[in-house]
Amino acid sequence: MPLIDGWRSSIRSGGLSGTPMMPSVPCRTEQQAQEVRAAIAARLKDCGLELHPEKTKIVYCKDEDRRRTYPNEKFDFLGYTFRPRRSKSRFGKYFINFSPAVSDKAVKAIREEIRSWDLHLRSDKRIEDLSRMFNPKIRGWLQYYGRFYRSALYPPMRQLDRSLARWAERKYKKLRGHLRRATHWVARISRRDPKLWAHWQMGVRRGSMAGAV
Repeated sequence: MPLIDGWRSSIRSGGLSGTPMMPSVPCRTEQQAQEVRAAIAARLKDCGLELHPEKTKIVYCKDEDRRRTYPNEKFDFLGYTFRPRRSKSRFGKYFINFSPAVSDKAVKAIREEIRSWDLHLRSDKRIEDLSRMFNPKIRGWLQYYGRFYRSALYPPMRQLDRSLARWAERKYKKLRGHLRRATHWVARISRRDPKLWAHWQMGVRRGSMAGAV
């Protein structure tokens, strides 16, 4: 359903099955959003449930055509943060668009998982072995979170390349004690074999992902 006046009622509550239920309901006006929230609250009350007082909120979907200011202008949903963002049209003009990108919480979880792999301690493995071990997970992140504003995934992917550089520094004698040299080594591999790691095929110049440290 398209947003007309840019109001969205973001409702979060406990589901009947015990799992979170997080409908996000687009509305035409603030008044309609208030009415929708009240109706959902009443229906949940009939089921012995209630809305979360802090996570239930009405959000103003601010963009190029809706420029008013309200307390809530963003919300998280299914690992994405929806908020006003600077976009570029096909004609090269920049404008403000209310759109999603991977949330800070999801990025933090990705970073934590990459750290948990302890790549720098796997010097018994070849880079091809590491690729086979972790590429499925990386590919899954890119396919899910990379649908919108893929550039928001660049920072955690750069962290992954820094981890690979630390791995190379420990594995190869000629690179030991030379992290910058190891970083350039990873960059050369990414240019030579960009299909080895899923994130090396992202829409950036080959090697720049590994080289940006």
